[in-house]
Amino acid sequence: MTRFPTFFLSHGGGPWPFMDDRRVQYAKTAQEFGRLPERLPSRPKAVLVITGHWEADQFTVSTSAHPPMVYDYYGFPEHTYHLKYPAPGEPALAARVKELLDCAGVDCREDANQGFDHGTFVPLGLMYPNADMPIVLLSLKATYDPAEHIKVGQALTALRDEGVVIIGSGLTYHNMRGFGRAESKPVSYEFEAYLNEAIGQPDAARRNAMLIDWQNAPGARLAHPREDHLLPLMVAAGAADGDTGRRLFVDEVASVAMASYEFGGA
Repeated sequence: MTRFPTFFLSHGGGPWPFMDDRRVQYAKTAQEFGRLPERLPSRPKAVLVITGHWEADQFTVSTSAHPPMVYDYYGFPEHTYHLKYPAPGEPALAARVKELLDCAGVDCREDANQGFDHGTFVPLGLMYPNADMPIVLLSLKATYDPAEHIKVGQALTALRDEGVVIIGSGLTYHNMRGFGRAESKPVSYEFEAYLNEAIGQPDAARRNAMLIDWQNAPGARLAHPREDHLLPLMVAAGAADGDTGRRLFVDEVASVAMASYEFGGA
């Protein structure tokens, strides 16, 4: 089987595909996410999502065969709290994730109740609108150690040869107080330029070193006061193995750059 690429996707704010005005704002992201399956060598068996909206004391994998919904956003229209994305889980993949992490010396817990937050159902809903692609979730670890998240990605690389697409879902800029402010635009682009330079390094060791050192990048803490939405990139980059990353596209919403990346693939 051909090796599948890994992705980092900037998933945007809240349940935007289900709001007409927001869908217009995110038109480029909607189009690009919808095209992602065309970039794959074949239809995957399942998708593993590392979302910036789920963290735990230890890395934790979702094991439900029928994951529920998680409405982890505030102030949106009432109908967005009744959305359904009934994609199946894949307990066998969850067990494989735990096996790989255990073999790498990484403590991995299991959670039979974790469901799909908008960092999952927004990009996957646009990629697979029929909700027919099995999805397993892997949490971040609340210590936020970038090197540890890269190590987790490295432990999961074998999944790419087993028909699994690994997606880190977050944002290249995530400062809730900065969205919509003119002064945030140059910060978001400057920080994204650093990330793009890092993932494009042909030497994986150099790439990983730059990602681990992200706090010293221009505008780092202005772009990410908390790095929950950045760490999924570390997992995707770790799983990339020796594959170089590339920027897929940049959208600009709420006066900030939101970039998405691919490692390997076409």
